[in-house]
Amino acid sequence: MERPPLAAQIIASFEGFSAEVGKAARFVIDNPRDVALLSMREQARRAGVQPSTMTRLAKQLGFDGYDAVRDAYAEEMRNPAVGFASRVRDQRRLQHVAGDQALAADIVASLSRQIEAMSAPERLQQLVEAAKLIARARRVFCVGLRASYPIAWQLHYILSLLGDKALILDDLANTGADRIRFAGKEDVIFAVTVMPYTRLTLDIADYADSMGVPIVALTDSPVSPLAKRAATTIIVTTESPSFYHTMTPAFALAEILAVLVAGHGGEETLDALKQVDAYHASLGTHATSRSYPIAASPKKDR
Repeated sequence: MERPPLAAQIIASFEGFSAEVGKAARFVIDNPRDVALLSMREQARRAGVQPSTMTRLAKQLGFDGYDAVRDAYAEEMRNPAVGFASRVRDQRRLQHVAGDQALAADIVASLSRQIEAMSAPERLQQLVEAAKLIARARRVFCVGLRASYPIAWQLHYILSLLGDKALILDDLANTGADRIRFAGKEDVIFAVTVMPYTRLTLDIADYADSMGVPIVALTDSPVSPLAKRAATTIIVTTESPSFYHTMTPAFALAEILAVLVAGHGGEETLDALKQVDAYHASLGTHATSRSYPIAASPKKDR
């Protein structure tokens, strides 16, 4: 389910939920297959709330009970608009019972479904809106910490090939985030974080929001704390059969976003890329067949 039932209503009402009902709402919006397939009690257990909290959530959404919520999700599964990566078996059980190869294959299959889901119209529209916002910006401040760092760095690196307006908010001595003080309303913050959310990333987003700097968020839920601060949000799934959440789809989305931004650059972008090619050629940055000839395959004795 690319856009789960009741998603818009839950997002609109989220700020008014109590902490416990908010946990239940977060589970519902992030785990649509579980909502359709599991009992209310099992959903409550996985959400970390009491079963009565699931009922309270349903009533706050205008239903008599939680069965109506489950029915809405079950109907969406019977008539899906877009496929959604299904949940997979527990890593330990699969690895011990089926072996390492089966777990590796399951991870690859999961990633394939997640990559395929990126072509959903809603996801593509999120990318288009984000690309336009970044292309118009004077400067792009990129922030992603811990597991999200490679995502922010990839967008920053590709944009750095097009000119000098991209800045990465990371550095030695924990001073990298200080550059955000130069950001203004003509700039954009590209911020990446997924659950468990990195506090410093959220603090930077808070500061940017308070200064009127637009935020492009790449995060895992429309009700994540980063999404609530963003001018536009790209949602990415991080589910994985392994113990570790996957960042591969987020990495791919950052690459796609950077490429879309490049397409808005016109002749300036072309000139910048020519300059990059000339610069690296003059320094001999990359190995060539002349400097590192490919060895011929050894001939077998006949």
